[in-house]
Amino acid sequence: MSVTTVHAAPPRSAEDRATLVARLEEAAHRIRHHALLMGEVQGQGYIGQALGVADVLAVAYRDQLRYRPEEPEWPGRDRFLLSIGHYAIALYAALAEAGTIGVDELETYGSDGSRLPMSGMASYTPGMEISGGSLGHGLGVATGMALGLRLQGNPARVFNLLSDGELDEGSTWEAAMSCAHHGLDNVTAIVDVNALQADGPTAGVLRTEPVTDKWRAFGWHAVRVDGNDVAALVDAFDELAAHRGSPKVLICDTRVGHGVPMLASREKAHFMRVEEHEWAQARTQLDEGRAS
Repeated sequence: MSVTTVHAAPPRSAEDRATLVARLEEAAHRIRHHALLMGEVQGQGYIGQALGVADVLAVAYRDQLRYRPEEPEWPGRDRFLLSIGHYAIALYAALAEAGTIGVDELETYGSDGSRLPMSGMASYTPGMEISGGSLGHGLGVATGMALGLRLQGNPARVFNLLSDGELDEGSTWEAAMSCAHHGLDNVTAIVDVNALQADGPTAGVLRTEPVTDKWRAFGWHAVRVDGNDVAALVDAFDELAAHRGSPKVLICDTRVGHGVPMLASREKAHFMRVEEHEWAQARTQLDEGRAS
């Protein structure tokens, strides 16, 4: 059986790293294309977030996570928990890139009888570890799951992708405190800081900065990077994988709609409607940006 695995990997040579980064950038490009395909099925959705977080997911699924695409319930797998259920379109794209679901199935996104509902539900989709959407629950689940794995002697790791808007929730910080108290270094939180929520810019809804200092104050090993810089993400994930003694958090500054200027520049970008004639233009811009 095929296994994708990196656990505290030895240092990469410059040549190996450059080859890896190029491969991951191609994977991120395909993830963005997958997201546009699904978005076109419905004509609307959380396209901007999917485009913004594609680089993070590419590095996670094509370099860092240990899993068996053909065996989603394999006990030794690393668990990737999607707190932010509306990012499901992004995770489905990553699961297709990883081989857990077929690319052809993406065309069923959000349709009746599909295994790919618009909000992530674990009971429907292979590789979807939890049902997300009620923000603030993911890190608590990750904490309990990580404790359980430790008690079982299972070396699998738990990753939790959450949003900067999710930092508004008190339950997130309760879980952060508990995770640090128990020294759960098998937990890695990934915070997508795209500075946007349903109610407007994050800074105007509830100021969460300085985010990095807050996580460190709660006892976490925190690293902050440009979440649309694949090379920086590779280095950051490698650093976190090597860290022991406390939970880790990767804070990723991403740009909504990254890679497609016509979508990145839209004012109403949290949930966007894209007209029928605009999808081809979006794909063209994505490809042109990759080629430049």
